[in-house]
Amino acid sequence: MKGHCHCGAVRWQSDGDVAWSCYCHCADCRRNCAAPVTAFFGIPHQSVVWSGDTPRIYRSSNRVERLFCGTCGTQMAYRNADDRVNIHLYTATLEDPSVLPPRFHVFHAARLPWLNLQDDLRRFDRTTD
Repeated sequence: MKGHCHCGAVRWQSDGDVAWSCYCHCADCRRNCAAPVTAFFGIPHQSVVWSGDTPRIYRSSNRVERLFCGTCGTQMAYRNADDRVNIHLYTATLEDPSVLPPRFHVFHAARLPWLNLQDDLRRFDRTTD
């Protein structure tokens, strides 16, 4: 699987197995991506090979790093110190995002009241833990 930012300066590829794929409704992800909801997936961080420009890093807290393209600003990934195995890549960075639909919702209790996605996916008020 392969992906890239909007301008193509930052690229990634991986042959790792997808651990999960979800929608996130938390306020941090919404603010970071300037979107009412985000979609991302977990994949072993050691399986991801970056090419082109090195992603820039923004530490949004003492436990979270957010990777983005320094040229166009596209949000690429999220790393959480609590998950030492997976990196969380934004689904929209995939060359074909339609191949990896979300399988559940997290932080559904924090969703925007005017956003109502019509699906039968499982909803977690917080995380899956």
